[in-house]
Amino acid sequence: MTVAAGNIEEMEKSLIEVAIESWRFSRVFGKVVSKLDAGESGRYVNQLRYFQKKIEESLDASGLKVVNVEGQPYDAGMAASALNLEDFGPDDVLLVDQMVEPIIMGPEGLRREGLVMLRKVQL
Repeated sequence: MTVAAGNIEEMEKSLIEVAIESWRFSRVFGKVVSKLDAGESGRYVNQLRYFQKKIEESLDASGLKVVNVEGQPYDAGMAASALNLEDFGPDDVLLVDQMVEPIIMGPEGLRREGLVMLRKVQL
């Protein structure tokens, strides 16, 4: 690996870390804003959307994309590890209840696997 290639890899790793932490921060900030009254929350919601848009644009420029699979049926081939998979039986129908860390995709495919919490679908 050349020095330039190593620097590019390190920059991508750093950008992925920033993307994951900003994703987490956005979720927490969104929860806090949702507790404000309607008159107060509007400005903060707009600031959050702007922040998320800027992060997304920066990731797009590097060919990266954050993928959130919350609410989708869980599939063992999904690019995410389930933290609570052992809590369920082999015949249970499962949904992704919560993303703990998002999936990060790049132009060549998966760049970072996500982490999820599952829940059983009540049939």
